[in-house]
Amino acid sequence: MKKQLIFTIAAFLLLLVDVVALSRTAHAGSQENATNQVKIDNFSFTPAMLTVAPGTTVTWTNSDDVPHTVVSDDKIFKSKVLDTDEKFSYTFTKPGTYPYFCSVHPKMTAKIVVQ
Repeated sequence: MKKQLIFTIAAFLLLLVDVVALSRTAHAGSQENATNQVKIDNFSFTPAMLTVAPGTTVTWTNSDDVPHTVVSDDKIFKSKVLDTDEKFSYTFTKPGTYPYFCSVHPKMTAKIVVQ
């Protein structure tokens, strides 16, 4: 009986350790993804400059009440017109600086630095 109780407690503790580890992994993944996000709001891109590693996918989300686009100065990437809550993603494969703007509101500018 005592052995069975010890075995049950040990199994429970191992399960608890697995749950905590999975929770930390999921949380770390959400933090990593959050750093690859650009918010479009109040006629601006936030952050105005984002530095990422090659192979990173950046996602822009239009949180504004008006449509916007995401267009690189050299036209390497170009979104469709994004309505409220719509997203656009692009994967940066080569190091460099990628200035971009909103073609609907050209004074809205920002840049992605890949290094």
